[in-house]
Amino acid sequence: MLEKARQYCDYEERCIHDVRNKLYQWSVQSELIDKIILRLENENYIDEDRYVRAFALGKLRNNKWGRNKILFALRSKKIPDLIIQIGLEELDSEEYLQTLKQVLSSKKIDEKDPYKYKAKLAQYAIQKGFQPSLVWQTINEKN
Repeated sequence: MLEKARQYCDYEERCIHDVRNKLYQWSVQSELIDKIILRLENENYIDEDRYVRAFALGKLRNNKWGRNKILFALRSKKIPDLIIQIGLEELDSEEYLQTLKQVLSSKKIDEKDPYKYKAKLAQYAIQKGFQPSLVWQTINEKN
């Protein structure tokens, strides 16, 4: 099982929560799961810091997610808040702002009233996980 878990971690970055769930799926006994995870951490197959950085960057670049959505996704994987905050701070603020602008410009909204148009545009970006104050600031700079 240890070798199978190593291969699972080699394929892509994994967090402890993902590995634990996969070991449960493979019907590994609970006391053995903790030993396997500890061994994987010691052998550097699992690193939560590295996972958070990779996850956050991937979600920002590929899925166009904002910090809030990334934060909640990482919390659902039971990663400590301190590690999440450190990982999110490492996101390049210029790239983050460019992604927000890209999200805003790519959204097509059929609305004549400029106030409703802005509100719908802001709602879309906020739903993607971008901070409301930053969204509104960006929308207002655009006009």
